[in-house]
Amino acid sequence: MYTYEYEVINCDYSGWSFNGGNIYKTEDFQKIIDKRANAGWRYIGFIPTKQKGAGFIQEMTLIFEKSL
Repeated sequence: MYTYEYEVINCDYSGWSFNGGNIYKTEDFQKIIDKRANAGWRYIGFIPTKQKGAGFIQEMTLIFEKSL
């Protein structure tokens, strides 16, 4: 049997142009995943929980799994 935990992270999107120049920045998700891995959790994916009309993700939930 498995148990799951979820962690919400924010994404910032700023700037606008047709040929680049946009900045898409998330919180330091790598540190979050590493911290969870050291505690015995396995990263299994994410769900975008807030999205702008143009499709840019504003918030996502990281999903972690642990065997009981």
